[in-house]
Amino acid sequence: MSDTSKQSHTNEPHTSDVGGKLNWLRAGVLGANDGIVSTAGLVVGVAGATTDQRAILFAGVAGVVAGALSMAGGEYVSVSTQRDTERALLSLERHELRTMPEEEERELAQLYEAKGLSPRLAAEVARELTEKDALRAHAEAELGIDPEQLTKPWQAAWASLIAFTAGALLPLLAILFFPPTARVPATACAVVVALALTGWVSARLGQAPPGRAAARNVGVGALTMIVTYAVGFGSGVALG
Repeated sequence: MSDTSKQSHTNEPHTSDVGGKLNWLRAGVLGANDGIVSTAGLVVGVAGATTDQRAILFAGVAGVVAGALSMAGGEYVSVSTQRDTERALLSLERHELRTMPEEEERELAQLYEAKGLSPRLAAEVARELTEKDALRAHAEAELGIDPEQLTKPWQAAWASLIAFTAGALLPLLAILFFPPTARVPATACAVVVALALTGWVSARLGQAPPGRAAARNVGVGALTMIVTYAVGFGSGVALG
């Protein structure tokens, strides 16, 4: 193997690390997408009912704060539950390794046999990995969990809060910085561009066709704005 190939192989990121980073990035893109759609729907709906800039601002800010906190809280609860499950599974694995180590080693060898190793090599791999770090070897092979890289609820909550807020600021600022006659069209254009971008990015991360994902994303956002504007306009006429 050449020096260049060796260096390339050495610098190649681990699959688990890449997968974790992609999951976080995907969650961030989806959080931003939620912020764009929900806030755009809210401010466009209020703009359909009134031209009062303060009313639009108050509604938009309230929507951003409530949505960001809701996203962060939901993510914290969800990831906390996942972390509790991971801890429970690791506790059970520790108990099994302590009370029936031979059976656990045979089970690990069988897992490697199922992946294509010969029985002899699978037994050797299982024995060496168990001797080095039994819990990690068994947790990764049996449970798909790295004991050193458990999910982090607070990290997930902050990531969701920041991503939602960043996405939500786009329609809020767009509708505030244009005159009343151009507010809704300008906001709609900004939202369509942003949703096309987030749809394209999320599709690329998931290795899906980007055009279809972007079109679907834009369609959902456009439908949301149309419906909320119609509701707001109707309410404004009825109350006026």
